[in-house]
Amino acid sequence: MANAQPTETLSQDYQSLQQDLQTNIQSRQTLESQLQENKGVQMVEFANLADDNANIYKLVGPVLLKQDKAEAVLAVDARLEFINNEIMSFFSNCLPRKRVEEKIKELRSKSDAIRVQDDNEVELSFNV
Repeated sequence: MANAQPTETLSQDYQSLQQDLQTNIQSRQTLESQLQENKGVQMVEFANLADDNANIYKLVGPVLLKQDKAEAVLAVDARLEFINNEIMSFFSNCLPRKRVEEKIKELRSKSDAIRVQDDNEVELSFNV
């Protein structure tokens, strides 16, 4: 078991990759859920706001504030644009899936090589 340190390092690298992957998945899910919610708001706005006199309220803390149609439409459009930009930024900044898969394969092959080497050392110690 002379290779405990490299095995530990590989294990830590693997755990780090798994944690990064989980964080990326959660971030993506949050952004996609926000996008769907705002698209729903946009659809409701356009369906219900054919009448320019419709009352629109914005929740600010515990208070509902009256808002005009143009301001509400602009706010929703701005949120959608922001979320879409965040999603594009997320995909361009996170590690490509193929690269993560290659790194995982590399770590597994190194781990297997160390395991085989340890098994061979154990066999040699029994044969001596």
